[in-house]
Amino acid sequence: MNRRILVTGGAGYIGSHTCKSLFHHGFEPICYDNLVHGHREFVKWGPFEEGDINDSQRLNSVFDKYQPRAVMHFAAYAYVGESMSDPLKYYKNNVHGSMTLLNVMRTRNVTKIIFSSTCATYGIPKTIPIPDGHVQQPVNPYGRSKLVIEHMLRDYAYAYGLHGCSLRYFNAAGSDPDGELGEWHEPETHLIPNVMLAAVGKRESITVFGDNYGTPDGTCVRDYIHVTDLAEAHVLALKTLEEEPGLKTYNLGNDRGYSVKDIIDVSVDICGQAIPVQIGPRRPGDPPVLIADSSKARSELGWISNYNQLEQIIETAWDWFSRQNQ
Repeated sequence: MNRRILVTGGAGYIGSHTCKSLFHHGFEPICYDNLVHGHREFVKWGPFEEGDINDSQRLNSVFDKYQPRAVMHFAAYAYVGESMSDPLKYYKNNVHGSMTLLNVMRTRNVTKIIFSSTCATYGIPKTIPIPDGHVQQPVNPYGRSKLVIEHMLRDYAYAYGLHGCSLRYFNAAGSDPDGELGEWHEPETHLIPNVMLAAVGKRESITVFGDNYGTPDGTCVRDYIHVTDLAEAHVLALKTLEEEPGLKTYNLGNDRGYSVKDIIDVSVDICGQAIPVQIGPRRPGDPPVLIADSSKARSELGWISNYNQLEQIIETAWDWFSRQNQ
């Protein structure tokens, strides 16, 4: 039986963790990545094919070579601030690249895709926690690009018989508990690794963007989900889609929120280092609170978050980070 799954962006943070999960569930992940933000060192559980999702000729050759049974689509630019200053880059890569991928899938009769979406498609939430059916009104080009792709999946499902699952992540965090993978972005914009850079002296300080929100300690509150739990959800989504074809959407979070100050305080305890903090202005479009309602994923996918405590998430992140910075 064909166990090959094409994983676009498979050398990135979430994609590489998902390749490991696929492998341990008996699949063969085929990593397709242009290495702009991915890392060749993270490709450990299947073949690697270098290529861009906008390159239809390269995609066609990879589909011909491996004939995957399904696609997991992670390849995207994902910096909110950059999307504000250079929206063309985001629409060209995220939207046009996804259209190119979907069209190659259609010509090769590959009908199943698991799509890496985001809670950024919701914009400023009207209710907390945020249910899957919440209105989607993104406030930046990154979120809008992901929402356009969700609409594309719906249209391709209606017109061409595509079966798809959009997984709307909240804040992915942590590292592989076995220490084989970790969070590595260039440039680094995520809070937890930046806190750790400050802990080891590779950043002068960590900037808190606003401390006057209407939250218990004045800083933004976010829902953090461990990357390994996120990876497992992708495999469960694939299995569910194969058993029950259609078009599905799920939120993925831990259904609880932690503030920026919570992250810093727990990191100080775990890292055993003082972390200099500066207070900066609010960033435009930052909602005070983002917390998921992931009950649909738990009930329909049978998904369980095994690393649902903030201490667990930060401990795994610090374990990997400290190994890389010895």
